[in-house]
Amino acid sequence: MAWNPGYAWQMRVALAVVTVAAAGHALAQPYPERPVRVIVAQSAGSSMDTITRIVTSRMAEQLGQPFVIDNRGGASGIIGVELAARATPDGYTLLIGAPSSMIIANFTYRSLPFDWRRDFAPISPIVDAEGVLVVNPVVAARSVKELLAMAKAQPGKLNMASAGVGSSSHLAGVMFTSLAGIDSVHVPYKGGGPMAAAVVAGEAQWLIAPAASVVGQIKGGRLRALGITSKRRSPLMPEVPTIDEAGVPGYEYTSWNAMFAPRNTPRAIVTKLHGVLQKILADADVRQQYASQGLSPLGSKSPDEFEKFYYAEYERVARVVKIAGVKPE
Repeated sequence: MAWNPGYAWQMRVALAVVTVAAAGHALAQPYPERPVRVIVAQSAGSSMDTITRIVTSRMAEQLGQPFVIDNRGGASGIIGVELAARATPDGYTLLIGAPSSMIIANFTYRSLPFDWRRDFAPISPIVDAEGVLVVNPVVAARSVKELLAMAKAQPGKLNMASAGVGSSSHLAGVMFTSLAGIDSVHVPYKGGGPMAAAVVAGEAQWLIAPAASVVGQIKGGRLRALGITSKRRSPLMPEVPTIDEAGVPGYEYTSWNAMFAPRNTPRAIVTKLHGVLQKILADADVRQQYASQGLSPLGSKSPDEFEKFYYAEYERVARVVKIAGVKPE
């Protein structure tokens, strides 16, 4: 058969039409059509795991498919984040992340197997967790102002415990000392449990920890709460003032958990997941479940708004890391 340019052009057009139609058909399919895997970058039973299960159980009800939790703890959450970064961007693998693995790790590790900007599509923040500044009951200070007065009268004499160099507790403490203009000795421990135990035992005089993790020790009299790290009081301890109102204007440090998808996940899917999450986070029962753990539902107006917040958080953490002198290892 002789070559027919017109025929060849018609075949290319026909093929293009078929390709576009197939893509349109795929996008038109209802989502989700099968179970959705949700990678939680912490171990089972952790606070992030609990936070995730509260919303994913509701998402399964609303979307008609199971949302299966895949706990991937270890290496400060990096194992789980890397797994999500490598997943197919089809909406069937999601990630629940936190600043420790999504942002802070960029400053504490020399290299990471993922890029926080390139590899993820932010969907929505879920909750905000406030911290609390506590002291050993033997410490005479009964308020933030009294603690500041002690620290200024005895520069370098008070020890601040943390869960490790570059941890949220370390950075929250550094922000506090920087804004307050005090000198305190940083003593890093291997995790939140040992950090709190050190202050209870009197090895260190103060620390900043997630409110939910130390509320039992506060109520038991083993620690004394002086200030909440957010701009609002904690539902767990409404009688405790915020650090901002108690003597360090402008202080605010909280830690959030949020949902992400691999970058290039179809925008329609990201938008749908965002909308479902907002409805769930507005539910009174869900809000009460979070409040009982000292958590505040966040949500966002859109995925784009959350992405702007995410980038702003990176810049905020970068400034605190610089003050803290944290070096990658």
